[in-house]
Amino acid sequence: MEDAVSLLFYMITGTIGTAYFIYGKKKSNFTAVMSGIALFVYPYFITNTYAVIGVGLALIALPFIFKE
Repeated sequence: MEDAVSLLFYMITGTIGTAYFIYGKKKSNFTAVMSGIALFVYPYFITNTYAVIGVGLALIALPFIFKE
């Protein structure tokens, strides 16, 4: 069950990361671009499911906290 949740969350964060990256490139928003790239990469380095979810939610919220 935990693997299915991880896989689903990886897909969701990858999709949101792609959207952030494209949006950031179009609007020249550095925070959105870096958050998008981080959302692509971070699941490769973190193995704990709860840590993956926590870091993912933080990266998703980052462009809303640090607006340019």
